Amino acid sequence: MSRELAISHAERYFDDGGFFADLARRVAIPTESQNPERQPELGRYLVDEMQPSFERLGFRCRLLANPIGGRGPFLLAERIEDQALATVLSYGHGDVIRGQDASWQAGLNPWTLQRKGERIYGRGTADNKGQHSINLAAFAAAISARGRLGFNLKVLIETGEEVGSPGLREVCRENKELLKADVLIASDGPRLTPERPTIFLGSRGAANMDLVVELRDGGHHSGNWGGLLANPGIILAHALAKITGPKGELKVPEWRPETLTPSVRRALAGLQVDGGAEGPKIDAGWGEPGLTPAERVFGWSSFEVLAFTCGNPDKPVNAIPPRASAHCQLRYPVGVDPQDIVPALQRHLINSGFSMVKVTLARDGFFPATRLDPEHPWVKWASASIRKTCGADPAILPNLGGSLPNDIFADDLGLPTVWIPHSYASCSQHAPNEHMLAPIAREALRLMAGLAWDLGEPSGLPKK
Repeated sequence: MSRELAISHAERYFDDGGFFADLARRVAIPTESQNPERQPELGRYLVDEMQPSFERLGFRCRLLANPIGGRGPFLLAERIEDQALATVLSYGHGDVIRGQDASWQAGLNPWTLQRKGERIYGRGTADNKGQHSINLAAFAAAISARGRLGFNLKVLIETGEEVGSPGLREVCRENKELLKADVLIASDGPRLTPERPTIFLGSRGAANMDLVVELRDGGHHSGNWGGLLANPGIILAHALAKITGPKGELKVPEWRPETLTPSVRRALAGLQVDGGAEGPKIDAGWGEPGLTPAERVFGWSSFEVLAFTCGNPDKPVNAIPPRASAHCQLRYPVGVDPQDIVPALQRHLINSGFSMVKVTLARDGFFPATRLDPEHPWVKWASASIRKTCGADPAILPNLGGSLPNDIFADDLGLPTVWIPHSYASCSQHAPNEHMLAPIAREALRLMAGLAWDLGEPSGLPKK
């Protein structure tokens, strides 16, 4: 009975094909939450695949209905060994984005797990079936080595993260006592670099918004009216130029977060952002001046124009269009008031002479920002556990550059949140050819098995 034995069990699970076999079954269930026709598959993933997997390890499972009509259910698996022990809440999501079957490389299929070299292809391998499969296997390795976990574990699996986690907040609030824990430890998102284990402690918020200039009904001949009628596309282009500088630096004062705290700066010091060999290269000089790339993506706000439409781009005609619109996004960290994001932009545009540009928050995109202090005791504990297994310090990110429903766990449930990702930035998670890297998967199994073992050593845990 030892920590090394638990890690050895996890290694054999990968080397002997157990991980591939389990993940292949899970990937084969087409849990596209964006596709209404796949609604039955969401429940099947929980009831036919995940529930038996948990129950074989001695977990008690219950299916929680989604209070939002027409949305997928939740699975709560619990293994309570002693109420006096520490309790960990973990999380994963069984839904995936659309398969985009026809766009995958020849010989690949989103619903058939396939390994080519170091890549394990399949929809959900990176986001998120592969990640919560790793964690479940690590818990199994600890049970096998010790005969028990040595702590209490609750795992919540949802089936709607890819459509904004409808019902998750309501379920957590209604079952707050049932989900009571000392810490959230979960996995999603990418590592800082493929080679370096990573911990992130929250997520940047995301606010999607629509900017619209609507001047008149119908288009008018550009020869007869050019130079006489205002062009909404030109107006909107100039309005967008008031939001950032030519290199993306923010001009809306309220969007600029408070000064980075010393603990955040210390955590980000020296970190290199790298998406791997096939990832894009960072554009030198882009973004907020005076900040490192890590500070820009993990500690600052960024504004992006995601789509811009004026007239008919596919079949343009010689007419001044009546309307132009841009779908934009602000990613923001703790320190920006989420309630003031759209009002602040509207005020800024009015003060800049663009009162004709109307700004509205998009219905499909809003996540609050969260961040745990990098020097929190649970962060130090998790970092020490990972260091003990791999011999090196993990990268510690105050928050993910992207967005997750972490505010539900941090704010509604009041938990310190520690995320340990098992993917990398170039995994194609929302595109064809999604994959996870085999070396990361194997190392992640080792790290999480060591962490699961350490959770069962109460004397070394942070005090309640």
